[in-house]
Amino acid sequence: MKIQESAENYLEMILMLSLRQPHVRSIDIANELGFSKPSVSVAMKNLRTDGHILVDGNGHITLTASGRAIAETIYERHTALSEWLIRLGVDEQTAVADACRIEHVISAESFTAIKRHIQKSGESV
Repeated sequence: MKIQESAENYLEMILMLSLRQPHVRSIDIANELGFSKPSVSVAMKNLRTDGHILVDGNGHITLTASGRAIAETIYERHTALSEWLIRLGVDEQTAVADACRIEHVISAESFTAIKRHIQKSGESV
């Protein structure tokens, strides 16, 4: 199932925040992304309706199995592509920005081929 790029970004951010802190709330996402609280609330409602997140009575957000799968896929792509571009000599800020755009449109086949190429060349990703 293909979801919108913005939803992928929110799921990735929830994953990243959950790796750094015990609980993730909408305000944490808003602060990290620089978005308004109402915009994040609408996005969280949509992600909850689509079954990608759960929100408990304290406003703590957790990823469901489907949300985690999407978030981990996007996060792996982002991390690998950023590191690869940096190793190719791209400025870190540019590499991260480009990886953020590429991670949403690259096919699984192309990403797998890039990972294979990197592994053959002795780099880790």
